[in-house]
Amino acid sequence: MSAFLTSIGYQHWVLPALLVIPLAGALVIWVHGAVTRPRCAPGGDEVATGVAAAPRGWALATFAIEFVVSLGLWWSFDPGNTGWQSVVDWSWIPMWGIRFTLGIDGIAVMMVLLTTLIMLLAVGGSWTSIRARTHSYYALLLVLTAGMLGVFLALDLFLFYVMWEVMLVPMYFIIGIWGGERRIYASLKFFLYTMVGSMLMLAAIVYLGLAARDPATGLPNFNYDWILQHALVGSTTAKWLFGAFFLAFAVKVPMFPFHTWLPDAHVEAPTAGSVVLASIMLKLGTFGFIRLAVPLFPAAAMSPTIRSIILLLAVIGIVYGALVSLVQPDFKKLVAYSSVSHLGFVMLGIFALTVQSVQGALMVMINHGISTGALFFLIGMIYERRHTRLIDDYGGIARVVPMFAAMLTIVTFSSIGVPGTNGFVGEFLVLIGSFRTEPVFALVATTVVIISAAYLLWAIQRILFNSLDKPENEHVPDLNKRELAVLIPLVACIVWLGVYPAPVLRRMEGAATKFVSQVDARRDAMVTADAQSAPEVQP
Repeated sequence: MSAFLTSIGYQHWVLPALLVIPLAGALVIWVHGAVTRPRCAPGGDEVATGVAAAPRGWALATFAIEFVVSLGLWWSFDPGNTGWQSVVDWSWIPMWGIRFTLGIDGIAVMMVLLTTLIMLLAVGGSWTSIRARTHSYYALLLVLTAGMLGVFLALDLFLFYVMWEVMLVPMYFIIGIWGGERRIYASLKFFLYTMVGSMLMLAAIVYLGLAARDPATGLPNFNYDWILQHALVGSTTAKWLFGAFFLAFAVKVPMFPFHTWLPDAHVEAPTAGSVVLASIMLKLGTFGFIRLAVPLFPAAAMSPTIRSIILLLAVIGIVYGALVSLVQPDFKKLVAYSSVSHLGFVMLGIFALTVQSVQGALMVMINHGISTGALFFLIGMIYERRHTRLIDDYGGIARVVPMFAAMLTIVTFSSIGVPGTNGFVGEFLVLIGSFRTEPVFALVATTVVIISAAYLLWAIQRILFNSLDKPENEHVPDLNKRELAVLIPLVACIVWLGVYPAPVLRRMEGAATKFVSQVDARRDAMVTADAQSAPEVQP
């Protein structure tokens, strides 16, 4: 396979193609929507009239092509090469020193593959639940995909910011138009929370670009590697700049106490919106810490005070998310709060700063995307049948929908980290790696595993295995072939990554090792330079 990919020059065009394909698909769907007016009343049921068939068919084909194209990265990527691969570097806005630079490492490869898989399945999960304005919905999903992939691929900080904002707008409309009763409130809250952090991040990026200006031309330089080497800032300035990046990424993760937008967005979003939020968009925050915030400002990020505060917030988030999930009557909100707890493990792993803990954090990012995405798919599927998310409205439905019950049980075991499932691998590595440098925080986080088991097992007991005492649950149809086609790939990934995670860990090991060694080395160098009172370069 590698030889074939080399023969077609795969590495030279794959990254731009991953951005162009969804944008081209969105354009086709929008044009089709403009020239073929829906044959039903405004706000009517397009699925019933057959109007939805064309846009969802185009979307499915586009996402299938996108996934197949991205799949080649699994073979073309060289795990032994810790540098950037498949690099594309084009001039974009030369008068400002901005370039269109893309590249991948082991972390980006796995995030890209996760994104293209989840987005393909999201079309299947939306097949009958989205019944109006289908052209706009699927076009926005495609634009959202381009934005998220752009964040993972960007090696120019200004391009990173542009892609960060590109993905914000489609999700705002997806929640605001196709969401639940409180969709306007939830979408505005989501937009405003993320926008405030984004504006601060933009100011920090501009500062860095000016501080790292090219001495020959005097133009700003936003290249990631160039800024790492040439953006020399003093300790005080570094803390302010790190604070700007921290706020942008902490809101997106979301870390406690910046998490309050998440339950509203999850509950009000349509099923695919909740899946994309949980599986991919939350990972953009943790990815931002790994790619930008910590490597650019290691002395600030890893200073004893700031590091302790972040670790404390991460562990508070782990405990808080689990305890709040324990008392939720709404199954969807329960899963939403569980994300706060799971992403706390990622932050713990990153700031514990060992190779094991960072690899564990990366595995939790992937595994949470798979398991929580599957949970939201299952919640959406049962909601289409019963139109309620309240746990007490169910009971004993395993007798009626055995396939749904089997899938929900497997995914729940994955989410609580049962050995043999993917959830166990990531959390185990985080806890083992974190214990080496932060034993107290690791021990507190370990106790939450018990709470996680409690809130999820109690929930599925009340939904699946109590008495079947409500007549409306006695004739609920089981999962159909389309729904099984959405869930089976996720269940397969749960088992594969739980039993044999080595191929994924091997691809990310080089990037994780480089991250830890780079942060350690740059932190020591910056501390030494600051002690010698090195002059600060002003933009």
